[in-house]
Amino acid sequence: MKIDLRSDTITKPTREMQEAMWAAEVGDDVFGDDPTVNALQQKAAQLFGMEDALFCPSGTMTNQLAIRVHTRPGSDVICDKYSHIYLYEGGGIMLNAFSSVKLLDGDRGRLSASQVTEAISPEHDVHSTVTRLVSLENTMNKGGGCYYDFSEIRAIRDVCRERNIPLHLDGARLFNALVETGETPAQYGEAFDSISICLSKGLGCPVGSLLIGTRALIREARRFRKVMGGGWRQAGFLAAAGLYALDHHVGRLKEDHSRARSVGECFSARAEVAEVFPVDTNIVIVRLHDDISEKEYVSRLADAGILAVTFGKGLVRFVTHLDFTDDHLDIMRSKVRNL
Repeated sequence: MKIDLRSDTITKPTREMQEAMWAAEVGDDVFGDDPTVNALQQKAAQLFGMEDALFCPSGTMTNQLAIRVHTRPGSDVICDKYSHIYLYEGGGIMLNAFSSVKLLDGDRGRLSASQVTEAISPEHDVHSTVTRLVSLENTMNKGGGCYYDFSEIRAIRDVCRERNIPLHLDGARLFNALVETGETPAQYGEAFDSISICLSKGLGCPVGSLLIGTRALIREARRFRKVMGGGWRQAGFLAAAGLYALDHHVGRLKEDHSRARSVGECFSARAEVAEVFPVDTNIVIVRLHDDISEKEYVSRLADAGILAVTFGKGLVRFVTHLDFTDDHLDIMRSKVRNL
């Protein structure tokens, strides 16, 4: 049996989710008349206490749409140097929005209000770019699934509002943070000008993300989504999976977190492992000793039936998810002992 912990994107729809998908009423979303897509967008907007939402194929698209709408050519975007919008979205900030970046060195990817304040470009300096967006990521992928203290988010929000700079959240795994902290989507809706959430990671949908914000922002994002080739037709089949996930798959994320901590314990006892990063949610990052290649180690794991990914020099990442059960965990423990 293969234990696949490469990502939480590899899950398959549950039987109940499939039934919801095939029962969906659909239309043509480019014309705005797919009732299930509209219901998903309305549900997400209401959940976060925001005005509107837009269903898209991927989190990269929702992030890039937000950046494109918030900025102008020649702007800069403040973000952490390990943020997904910078590292893993194909240079989209430059390609789509013609904007630069201010890369900060956060605490496992989490920025502070003082860092943001210092990074904002001087308002009247013609030699500088103009800061038009601050983007945070929660949970932080490269930080091992760590999450923000909400008081720091509020402090960053205050800095942005004082300077009239929009604040965006790459919340691909936001619900993983919420089930740990007890904060609500509405609290995040109040703090951010736009939020991207992914339905195809911990929530277990086959595809799809949502951009949430004001009606004006979503209206512009819809236009640019069309330009990017992101117009849906009968997308209600996919939207139905999102509706089901928001109703049934949020609370169970804590199970993924518990199993992730157990995965971390499996590897912490291994002689080849120098460190296991703190396991806060569903991501486990293992640092190997300097004389061990991360590529060779991932290959060794694959030979043993455990799939993981390299995550930088000496680093290997595992991500728990809906399809990784207690039975799979027991099998994995045995495989790791016999490496």
